[in-house]
Amino acid sequence: MVIARDMAASPILVGREDLLALGTRRLDEAAAGHGELLLLAGEAGIGKTRLLTAISAHAAQSGFVVVRASAFRGDAEDSGSLLLDLASDMREGESDNSRAVRDAIRQRVRNPGTTDDPRRARRMLVRDLVDTFTELDRDCRSLFVLEDLHWADDLSLEVFEHIAARLGNRATLVVAAYRSDELYPRSAIREWRQRLISQRLAEELRLRRLTREQTATLTSSILGRTAPTQLVAAIYDRSDGIPLHMEELLGAVADVSLDRLETIAVPDTLSDAVLARAAALDAATHEIAATGAVIGRRFDFDLLTAIADQPEDEVARCLLELQSAHLVVGRPEADAFDFRHAVIRDALYAVVPLPRRRELHRRVAAAAAERAYGDAFVSLHFDQANCKAEAYSRARRAGGQATLVSAHREALELYRRALRNVPEDIDVDEHARLLAAFGRAAAAVDDNDTAATAYAQAHELWTVAGDRLSAAAIVPPLVAVRHLLGDDLQSRTGRIEAALRTLDDLPACREQAQLYGALSAAYMLSRRLDESIEHGERCVACSDEVGDEPTRINADATLGSDFLFAGRMDEGWGRLEHAINRALAIHDEAEAARSYRMLSTSASVLVEYERAKTWLASGIAHAEKAEWWNHRSYMNAHLAHVQWATGDWSLAADTAEQALADGRGGITTRITAEYVLGYLAMGRASWAEAIERLSSSLLQGESMNELQRIAPPLWGLAETALTRGEFESAVGLSERGFAASQEVDDAAYLFPFLVTGARARIAVDDVDGAAQWVKRVADVLTFRGIPGPLPAIAHANALLDLANGDAAAALERFSEARRAWHERDRFWEGSWAALDEARCLLALNQSGDARSIAELVKARASGVGALTLINAADDMLREASAPVERWRPLTAREFEVAMLVASGLTNREIAAELVLAPKTVSAHVEHILAKLGASRRTEIAAWAARIKDDPRISP
Repeated sequence: MVIARDMAASPILVGREDLLALGTRRLDEAAAGHGELLLLAGEAGIGKTRLLTAISAHAAQSGFVVVRASAFRGDAEDSGSLLLDLASDMREGESDNSRAVRDAIRQRVRNPGTTDDPRRARRMLVRDLVDTFTELDRDCRSLFVLEDLHWADDLSLEVFEHIAARLGNRATLVVAAYRSDELYPRSAIREWRQRLISQRLAEELRLRRLTREQTATLTSSILGRTAPTQLVAAIYDRSDGIPLHMEELLGAVADVSLDRLETIAVPDTLSDAVLARAAALDAATHEIAATGAVIGRRFDFDLLTAIADQPEDEVARCLLELQSAHLVVGRPEADAFDFRHAVIRDALYAVVPLPRRRELHRRVAAAAAERAYGDAFVSLHFDQANCKAEAYSRARRAGGQATLVSAHREALELYRRALRNVPEDIDVDEHARLLAAFGRAAAAVDDNDTAATAYAQAHELWTVAGDRLSAAAIVPPLVAVRHLLGDDLQSRTGRIEAALRTLDDLPACREQAQLYGALSAAYMLSRRLDESIEHGERCVACSDEVGDEPTRINADATLGSDFLFAGRMDEGWGRLEHAINRALAIHDEAEAARSYRMLSTSASVLVEYERAKTWLASGIAHAEKAEWWNHRSYMNAHLAHVQWATGDWSLAADTAEQALADGRGGITTRITAEYVLGYLAMGRASWAEAIERLSSSLLQGESMNELQRIAPPLWGLAETALTRGEFESAVGLSERGFAASQEVDDAAYLFPFLVTGARARIAVDDVDGAAQWVKRVADVLTFRGIPGPLPAIAHANALLDLANGDAAAALERFSEARRAWHERDRFWEGSWAALDEARCLLALNQSGDARSIAELVKARASGVGALTLINAADDMLREASAPVERWRPLTAREFEVAMLVASGLTNREIAAELVLAPKTVSAHVEHILAKLGASRRTEIAAWAARIKDDPRISP
């Protein structure tokens, strides 16, 4: 008996029963009007397509309209390619609505439209496509099946991200598959997936490799009988449990008699298996396979025939042979074909000799250009053919087209291809403009190393060419990305000032205004407020003179932030909101994104959390739509900070991790996300992680030498030392924080050190030092007058009162601090202030009230996993339940005097009773009144009556 060649594909689905069952449940839910996006993730060959096929079959039987599409290698550079593929699967025989949707998608993707603002054009395009797709389930249930999303273009991904947000009340299920081993850092699909999952807009299923037992089942199903153990072992070992590899390896030995299976030689690699199968093809079919592999994973009949130099009938025959060999599958369109898997295409492509490969690429490019294929596709093949002039012109044009619709990742790869093929005689200005465009695309996707290099090269070309204005204009974006890479203030301002000097002999111009704006921003980021305001006002004057509103908006946003940190609150908030509104009004999405960032992150720092939440939500949404990824990632990191500060710790952890994953290109995002994760670890008593995160953040911050990067992780380390009982270390770290803020007269980043430093000094019995510390820091906070940090003053002074034995005064101030922190929604300090208040109540023998407060703190801390606070609350509860000396907070002698006062004796009578001088008794009574917070003798009597009924008080 011989295994038939078509048995290389397993007739059953093995090891995926649970996933298929879940997929069918999701179909049933979609049929009831509760759709969703279901993600299938797994490495190449793991069986995603088989599972998709099984889900599709169930959907078709259940009355769903099933529409399938695939992305292909190179599609990322061809905007909307996945959407067009999806549209092509909407059959002519479907409903009028389906045909209308198909035609609308094709028309809109191929004619995206242009405006003066490419980001606005992109938003309109996405909105129209989303609206179009959601029309498909108006008359019936719909299943969208998307394959190989790791190769998808940005536009298609963005459209389906928006569709996902609408699926909850629609009769549509979207099932999308991608390779988990292609989720590289900073890849479009990785960030897309992370956003969907973190926002709970998608559910992900992971396909695992098959076990040895499942391998035996699959092998036996292909063979049609129980597989020999030796063969199963060989297949399992060579395939690594990947179903496609198993099928290909078995296909390579498909002509061996079943009686001799246990002695066969299984190929060592999948590539060997594919090539072994291809070796059985006749020469003409083998050549067609190689030609198709050069075109790509997908190819159509007409293009293949045009470059194959074979009659149509012969090409058709070869394609049938390739389908019979399970190397190629037909697409729904009669003239389109796919290789069954990308690794099959890659194996066949790799063995095409280089000269032949280049010749075929040249033919593909020429034929595709003649048939009006997109510039991105044509440029790819000219590039592979080493036809540099044609590859350059096509890639340059395609990059511009991608930029017009804010497809920055696509533009980046196309500009990179253009640069790879730059003509030797290229005009210097054109070369510099290409580099500048390449840099802008890289900066937009947060690839700051690449952007900085491109900007620097463009600057050098324009400088050598003597084009002073163009050279100056590239300096602000260059300095901006250099800041994200960690350049310090001196190096950045040095670049800007050097550029300004080159324009000294020119009248006021836009480039000068931009450079003044860049100087203002550089000083603002280092909290050098006076210098920033000075240069910002120069920028305003210059931009007004030359009529440059975007630069004026930029300056207004910088100045607004300056005013906030200088304590000019109304002026600062007003200027920032005005900058956002003006930028939106003139459709300048870059300046709008920056202004959102400045306002929202300032609110995050200044303990204005409600304002921060509002503007962060708007800013992040805007930055995502406009594809300004660094702004989005940085605002996401600050959103995590706000979530930590307000006690939403679970969300804070997810958001910070997301920002860290998305923001690898920006050091400021990394610093912020890491110190937030450090704060969380500190609050959860994960000391090693806290110190590691905070130290890493501080090290990066110190490399930038900016207060806003240094102070937050430094405070985290100080607070960690304090909560661990390392008081001397906490004192030293607090002094470092004060010194850093003092350099720029800062109050905003100083305030948390006030309470931390006071506690640490009191803990080492340096109450005088604590008082001096409180005065030093409080003077700075009061001078700036920023409202958010001010509760720290009452909190620190309350600590001093308690340390000095004045529990009544401390209680009043702790209550004030607790209320103020609560109004500001500052969870950490608010919780500690509450526990401090409970400590005062204990000192005043009001144990019941102390227990109530400690229980409230513990309940909320338990809800967020704040183990540090839970432990402190437990200590308080134990203390509140333990017996105490009945005279606390009084001394034993004062307690005796108080009891006699309560019995109605006068000072002279008490003196006689205790054999004391009347003057001494009078002093005791004054101390008692002060410690109890009382003003009359009757209040002493009331206190004495209350403690008699307290079971905790020892006799």
